[in-house]
Order: sequence, then C-alpha cells, then structure tokens
Amino acid sequence: MSDLQEAKESLSENLQLVISLLEKHEPRERLAHDQDIGELQKKLDALHPADVAHILEALPLEDRLNLWELVKADRDGDILLEVSDSVRQSLIADMDSHELLAAAEQLDTDELADLAPDLPKDVLQDLMDSLDAQNRERLQSTLSYPEDAVGAHMDFDIVTIREDITLEVALRYLRRLGNLPELTDKLFVVDRNDILQGVLPLKRMVVNDLEASVADVMATDAVVFHPEDITDAAAQAFERYDLVTAPVVDTNNKLVGRVTVDAVMDFIRDESESDMLSLAGLREEEDFFASIWKSVQNRWAWLAVNLVTALVASRVIGLFEGSIAKIVALAALMPIVAGIGGNSGNQTITMIVRGLALGQISSHNMQSLIKKELGVSLLNGLFWGGVLGLIAYALYRNYQLSLVMMTAITLNLLLAAIMGVMIPLGMTKFGRDPAVGSSVLITAVTDSGGFFIFLGLATIFLFK
Repeated sequence: MSDLQEAKESLSENLQLVISLLEKHEPRERLAHDQDIGELQKKLDALHPADVAHILEALPLEDRLNLWELVKADRDGDILLEVSDSVRQSLIADMDSHELLAAAEQLDTDELADLAPDLPKDVLQDLMDSLDAQNRERLQSTLSYPEDAVGAHMDFDIVTIREDITLEVALRYLRRLGNLPELTDKLFVVDRNDILQGVLPLKRMVVNDLEASVADVMATDAVVFHPEDITDAAAQAFERYDLVTAPVVDTNNKLVGRVTVDAVMDFIRDESESDMLSLAGLREEEDFFASIWKSVQNRWAWLAVNLVTALVASRVIGLFEGSIAKIVALAALMPIVAGIGGNSGNQTITMIVRGLALGQISSHNMQSLIKKELGVSLLNGLFWGGVLGLIAYALYRNYQLSLVMMTAITLNLLLAAIMGVMIPLGMTKFGRDPAVGSSVLITAVTDSGGFFIFLGLATIFLFK
C-alpha cells in the first residue's frame, strides 16, 4: 500500500473516531465526560494542524465548534490557516477578540497576511499595534498587493550573505543561526544595501572547496520576481525551472523577500478550486454545513442566468411546434443534437481557458487556433453525425431525417467550436475571469443553436 493511501486511511480513521466520541452524548452534553474530553484532546494534540483542519471541515457546525473548543490555544493560528475560507469564517465568528489576537500573534508575517482579511477590523488594528515597526511595515506591504500578485504571497524569513566571504565563513554563519527557514535551498547574496547580487544554492556550498569565495560559486542568473508580478506567471516559472524558492526584488533590485514553492502550490490549489466552482456557477467556496440561506445565495446567480437561457431555448422550440407535431421523432432526436454540441463546446472552452492560464494564447496564434478547432469539430461532426444518422435511419426508416441529423450535428459542433473559443476570449478582453460561467454560456448557445439548426433543417427538407 502506498504512503499516500495509508495517510488517507489514517485520516479517515481519525475522523470516524472523533465523530464516534462526539456522538456519545446529546448535542449540548457531548463533551461532558472527562474521559471523552481527555481522549479527544489527546487525539487532537497528536494530529498535524492540516489533519485537524480536515476533521473540522467534515463536521456539522455545532460539532465543529465543540471540537474547536478543545484545540489548544497555541495551535489556533496554525489550524485557522489550514481550514478553508468558509470554515475559517465560522470558527472566527465563535472566537472573541482576545482569542483571535492570541492566535494571530503566533504566526509569522507572511502567515498573518493570509489570515488578516478574515479578522474583524478592531482585532486587525490591535494586531498591527502589537507588531514591531519592521513587521508592521511588512504586513501592510503584503496586504497592499492584490491576491493574484506575488507580493501577496511573499515570505520575509530569508538568509542573506555577502559575496566577498568564503564558503567556510558562510557555513560557520549558518551553524551559528542554529536552524534555517523552511524550504531553504539557497542563500541570497546581497551587498551592503541589500541589492541582490545572486544566489548560492546549498548544494554548491557542499561540493565546492570551502576556501572558495561566494562570488566564485554563486549563480548570477537566478530567476527573480517583483512584488507586482502575477502569481500565475510565477507558478509557471516554478514548474518550468523546478524552483523551491526564488527571491523577490523591488524596482531597484533590492531584496524584499522570497516566494516559496508551498505558497505557489497553495495558490494553484485555490485557483483550481475557484475555477471548478466557477465552471459550476458557484460564486465562492461553500461550507458543506453552511446555512441553507447562505448556500442559496451562493448558487442563485448562475441559476438565474440558466433560467433565462432555458426560456430562450424553449422559445426556439416553440417556433417549430408545427413541425414537431407532424413528425414526433424530431422531439426525440433534438436533445441529442444540443447535448453533443454542449459537450464539444465545453471541451473547447476547457482547452482555451487552460491556454489562457498558461499564457500560450495570444493574437498571433488566434487564427491558427480557430482553424484547428473548426477542423476538429468538422471531423467529429461528420463522424458522429454519420453514426447518429445511421441510428436515426434504423429507428425511423427516413433517409432525409438521417441526413438532417448528420448535418445538424456537424453545424452545431462547428458553432460550439467558434463560441468555445470566442466566449472565454471575450470575457478575458473585458477583464472577466474566463472560467466564470463559461460552461453556462456555451450550453445556452449550443442548446438554442442546436434546436434552431436541427428543427430549421427538418422544416426545410422534410416539409417541402
């Protein structure tokens, strides 16, 4: 069994154990038993903050808050960082100002930046007042950047050295520090004004002569970022160059922080989850155990759009009521035309959204891209249209209906290809997230378009 599978099973067992302990008593008295409380606390203390966060997310609100009371105060901050945004809000709402301030004070500056947007204003102000001048300035700087900027994900826990020392001196310096920041794979080489000169990978320090100078061994062509850079682009660079950490510099090349692979991975995960939710028409991440009203508010917007598009599709069908009344087979076949068009359009949109995210689509390759998608749709349309045309003929013994079926599927797939390219590009041009609602829009177009094409062709060729 793989380590990953074992970890999943262990986490599932821990969740079931917690649930069984919580269920021993009535809701208001579940934690009245000292023995149960002791067992729960012992289990929670032994778990990683991420595992505790997983358990909290899997519990209904009342059980979640009961369990939250048993978490040791010195772990509150770490666990709040691990839970989802929606669950974090429910936990913060149950904490008083002193508890929140104590939890926040346990965290580093870059971690505070992740938690700060969810804190009440008075708690955030008290937290700012409690920080020293340097950390206050760092936190304010991080919070000033938008969520998709590298500056919002910077880490200030860095180790710097000068280029005019030897590797032996650098190594003695590291030993005096006692420990290194997590994910330290390189040291940042700066001058007396903190201007970045290069980076010294730790592996070079190990394999080179200790009498060599840092200047002779360091890399001067390191990948660097600016706080204003888009984190998506940074994530691509981390993947392309197999980075663990990278320096962040200002416009004067002064070192202001670093960005680490775990921050990038967290961003990618959040973006991926956000895109998934957006494609489904959800406005934000939803707590599984949120109130009914809050869940309704989260879901209603695109349902309203879907209602409008469904009404449009129904009116298109209404235009051809006479044709459907004469040949009932049209009613049975038209959903196939719309459905296969919607699936094809969603495939195209997925490719385009991915290409936009990776920065691989621009004006210079747009014409080639559209031609390629039209070619794919034409071949798919002719093949699958032919297959469904044969099936239609076998069912209804009407070759004209079969030809109409094949033609309608081909034309709807071509329509799906064009709109599958144009919808996300259009949304991007107007500054909107191309993932948000694209599937709803392409389904509306292929449904209405598919009905109109199929019923229109049927009316023209079957009722001469």
